[in-house]
Amino acid sequence: MPEEQVVDTPESQRVIAPGYTFGSVTDQISTVVLTKHTPLFWFATFAAGFVLLQGLLLSALLLFWKGVGVWGIRMPVMWGWAITNFVWWIGIGHAGTLISAILLLLNQSWRNSINRFAEAMTLFAVMCAGMFPLLHMGRPWLFYWMFPYPNPMNVEPNFRSPLVWDVFAVSTYFTVSLLFWFVGLIPDLGTLRDRAQHLITKYIYGMLSMGWRGSIRHWSVYETCSLLLAGVATPLVLSVHTVVSFDFTIAIVPGWHSTFFPPYFVAGAIYSGFAMVLALAIPLRSFYHMEGLITDRHLENSAKLMLATGLIVAYAYIMETFMAWYSGSVYEQQAFWNRMTGPYSAQYWFLITCNVVAPNLLWIRKFRTTPVLLFISSIIVLIGMWLERFMIIVSSLAQDYTQSAWGLFHATRWDFATFFGTIGFFVVMFFLFVRALPMISIFEVRTLLPQAKVREEVRS
Repeated sequence: MPEEQVVDTPESQRVIAPGYTFGSVTDQISTVVLTKHTPLFWFATFAAGFVLLQGLLLSALLLFWKGVGVWGIRMPVMWGWAITNFVWWIGIGHAGTLISAILLLLNQSWRNSINRFAEAMTLFAVMCAGMFPLLHMGRPWLFYWMFPYPNPMNVEPNFRSPLVWDVFAVSTYFTVSLLFWFVGLIPDLGTLRDRAQHLITKYIYGMLSMGWRGSIRHWSVYETCSLLLAGVATPLVLSVHTVVSFDFTIAIVPGWHSTFFPPYFVAGAIYSGFAMVLALAIPLRSFYHMEGLITDRHLENSAKLMLATGLIVAYAYIMETFMAWYSGSVYEQQAFWNRMTGPYSAQYWFLITCNVVAPNLLWIRKFRTTPVLLFISSIIVLIGMWLERFMIIVSSLAQDYTQSAWGLFHATRWDFATFFGTIGFFVVMFFLFVRALPMISIFEVRTLLPQAKVREEVRS
């Protein structure tokens, strides 16, 4: 069958819009990278992220000079925004791993249009998350002490410390995610190498494509490697945020010492992760006119997953409060009563509105298929999930057992500068990725075309 022949597909089976061919898919995605013209919105968004990034650099330099006291952390709240932001950013990266690994193993073809930029989102989110424990150490230049390396001082990491657990969990998560992302890029890098006009660009893509020629042997090795990496990455979806939740559960602090924190944190991570996927996918498909590749079906499926994980999070809120009452512990009861009626009650009820009330509008199909409403919902969820981590950390530390040691946390301008600076870093890295590499997998989208399915049937 000729390559450009278009075969119609029933509406219920369409993952991308009808009318696409092998050539048109390749042209639309690769043109974003290989064109010399960069859209104005790209420069505007990149500039905004770059300005925020300068705040991060300035606040980090001041922290190195004066210490972590420039933040609002004081006794008894010694974690504050730093660990809140760490948990929030780690959670955002979970959707990329789930889309890449679990949906690949489940053979969900609708993932093919969103997996590439979701994987990139994971990498940049983990980079942002990794900054906060290092900065919070006080002496971040000694971070390598967390690794069991040979040294003449016989200094070994304390494996009973949650900080060491986080180091190993985050580094493993980042390494596997990076390998998965890069291996998936190799066929598309070969396509960009063959289409590039500039000699230096062709040379760079040629080196990155590692000699890819698209032979049967290359495809066989590629598919085997992808499945192996998917099998390795799948447990990470559950294990990484489980390890992060252990930072709290091992501490005998009211509001933390709970056995259901691991599944609660994993569900919340996927919840915020899919919210970030939607927050990125909706503007990208609009600005780059990718509505035919990132269709309403992709948005609706992502919204359904966000709704499902949101219901799990809402159930966790209910059980958390019930178990505090049922335990009979006056300290646990006081901790949750303080969240609802104490000095942080406004933040608590706002997070309930963001994470429980607002997302239930996704039961209505119009909300799931209207990009503007879905974008607003995703931003609301991201705000609510940040507030959830803030309430768990700050409210529990502010008022624990001894009333004489109670104290409130007040963020400083350097807390704001550090947090929004990591958002700027994320935006800068993501938009550099969009400009330099295909944000949608070319070869995976081409496998969804009707003519590709016909070819497969002919070969078999």
